[in-house]
Amino acid sequence: MQTTPETKHATPPLKMSEKLGYAAGDLASCLYFGVFMNYLAIFYTDVFGISAGALAFMILVTRTWDWINDPIMGIVADRTKSKFGKFRPWLIWILPFWVVLGVLTFTTFDLGESHKLIYAYVTYTFLMMAYTAINVPYSALMGVMTPRSDQRTLLNSFRFLGAFLGTTTVSFSMLYLVKFFGNGNDQTGYAMTMGLFGVISAGLFLTTFFTTKERIEPPKGQKTDIGKDLAMAAKNGPWRAIIFISILTILWISIRSGTTAHFFKYVSGNELWAGTYLGVGGAIQAGGVLLTKQITQIFGGKKNAYFALTAINVALLVVFYWLPYDNLTILLVHQIISSFLTAPLMALFWSMLADTADYGQWKLGHRATGLLLSTGTSSMKIGWSLGPAIAFWMLEYTFGFVANQAQTPATIEGMRLLMSLIPAGVGVLAAAAVFLYRIDSKTELEMEAAIAKQRDDEEKLASTCP
Repeated sequence: MQTTPETKHATPPLKMSEKLGYAAGDLASCLYFGVFMNYLAIFYTDVFGISAGALAFMILVTRTWDWINDPIMGIVADRTKSKFGKFRPWLIWILPFWVVLGVLTFTTFDLGESHKLIYAYVTYTFLMMAYTAINVPYSALMGVMTPRSDQRTLLNSFRFLGAFLGTTTVSFSMLYLVKFFGNGNDQTGYAMTMGLFGVISAGLFLTTFFTTKERIEPPKGQKTDIGKDLAMAAKNGPWRAIIFISILTILWISIRSGTTAHFFKYVSGNELWAGTYLGVGGAIQAGGVLLTKQITQIFGGKKNAYFALTAINVALLVVFYWLPYDNLTILLVHQIISSFLTAPLMALFWSMLADTADYGQWKLGHRATGLLLSTGTSSMKIGWSLGPAIAFWMLEYTFGFVANQAQTPATIEGMRLLMSLIPAGVGVLAAAAVFLYRIDSKTELEMEAAIAKQRDDEEKLASTCP
């Protein structure tokens, strides 16, 4: 029988309560992120009242700063010392800012055009800084909860179960809650809906804080050195590859999702269809992500699974262009298939990224979990800044979009392209980039065994010291 790290160095699996508790954190995050992803654009253009071009530039500027400060937050989190650990305390320190800024960002005042832009820039920037300050430590927490790669893959499945439940909740309920709370006034409806989501997400983050535990420490004797952290990250080939893959993956996803609400309002002719379409997708993803481990085994490892799923999704994007945009049933069937096959991608990404922290400790003798995993959120935010910016720049300046008006045939065609062939082209690049990632299933086992042996050697040395 083959000896594995699990049999040789018995590390118990995580308890179900801890997996569910960790999942609650991404459910909390996605009560906000689901709004950013699916409804932020239509709020700003059709309710708040700024142009698609101005929105494109604002997203590019604010989210560029947002991804820049992710590694800064990772460095800060790596150097945090408290009785609760390095990463967990941030889940409670940031909560008041998280709730208040969520409401303020989606509150509309009677301001002139220039003052509206200033208000939007300031509130959205500070909200995303709060998002960074709570989500970078949350993401890094996964890297120190267990040393086992298989448990991280499973933990990420639970995490993204929470994420997809969050986005599903938002997708289904957002527009209906806006109508309910606003009673005909969408401006009031958006602010009150965000207040409700903020309170619920605060309770979920507290659940994560009280149910999780940090177990992994950096190698004994490793000194805190920002310069060395950055230098070792630059030498970490698998880390460079997975960051590039992440940017391309989020780019094709965000180009499409940023256009979805507009597509249903102006192309399909029924705005509420967007909630059904997105909600069904989120529900299917919540189920599909639980099968990440099985899907990974079918394709023979994380790397192979990531490539195969991306390639299949590219084909499905191409098919979407020829679907009848006024037939919700056909669109939903396509959404069910594509959502199921998209679901494991983010769970695989975070597990693969955590493995690069192991790779750094194994090959380079240096571990910087907070920094490396913060670049995961940073890379995703690069995609989330470029994707919507590209989509809305093209909508206004290439396809001639004007909010709250009947759209020209050229604009209708542009929205169809932004939902299909344009993201498909980016997806081809993402699939090709997977070949740059050099950690396969065999390497994962080698890393686990080496790190487990290092940990045992350190414990034995400590026990013999006077």
